[in-house]
Amino acid sequence: MAQSNIKVLALDLDGTLTNDRKEITPRTRAALDAALARGVTVVLASGRPIAGVTPVARALDLGQPGRAGAILAYNGGAIVDCGPGHRVLWQQVLPAPMVPALCRFAAEQNVAIVTYNEEGVVTERPGDPWAQREGFTNKLPMIEVADLAAYVNYPVNKMLITLDPVRLPHVLRAGAERFAGQIDLYPSSPFFIEAVPLGVAKDKSLAALLDRMGFTRENLMACGDGMNDRSMLRYAGVGVAMANAEGPVKAEADYITDADNNHDGVAEAVERFILH
Repeated sequence: MAQSNIKVLALDLDGTLTNDRKEITPRTRAALDAALARGVTVVLASGRPIAGVTPVARALDLGQPGRAGAILAYNGGAIVDCGPGHRVLWQQVLPAPMVPALCRFAAEQNVAIVTYNEEGVVTERPGDPWAQREGFTNKLPMIEVADLAAYVNYPVNKMLITLDPVRLPHVLRAGAERFAGQIDLYPSSPFFIEAVPLGVAKDKSLAALLDRMGFTRENLMACGDGMNDRSMLRYAGVGVAMANAEGPVKAEADYITDADNNHDGVAEAVERFILH
């Protein structure tokens, strides 16, 4: 595929765009600046909530003149334009009865469950060490509520079960049986189980965005490292897995970087496929 055909660059954040300290390194920033200058639209495609992706978009000046960008949050549950007004271009939400049902399930399993509002990460267990990882990752405060199911009176794109990795396989199996055919449950890390509307995935929301922009999958390059990135790597014209990606993710990629997320893997891919 000709390099000039890439018009949209979709980037996972954690483990891909950012290093383990949640920073964008200078070489990677320079590569993205050069891609933006060539008219490439940068899409930040993450499992994070919108509030957790927005600071990264701001740091990259996405939405400023000549710097087209979008936020794909909740693993594809919502797409927000980085331009003026931050319009929600597309979204899917959990069926309302699923919120109390998931809260009951988490209580039965004695694990924490969180969701989000515009201010932070909302949970009944702000001291839970696994829930706190979600706050750290998103650089958002933990907001304690006495009854999460009663508190949530707004549309929810995603809930997140946080737990000791040793317990994840059992809880995931139990949840898959309980909620089969109602929502999708899948692990996004050794200590997180995502609860999202049926069919939500990064590839589907990217397809909707590309259609809106008048582009096809051949105009898309996607970079990722996690299991929730597999669909977009498979879908993209150029799918790039980081050196630190899990084996099944690398299996979906057209290219695997030599460098990991701590050593400018994204810059390597952008320089190879967009800038040269």
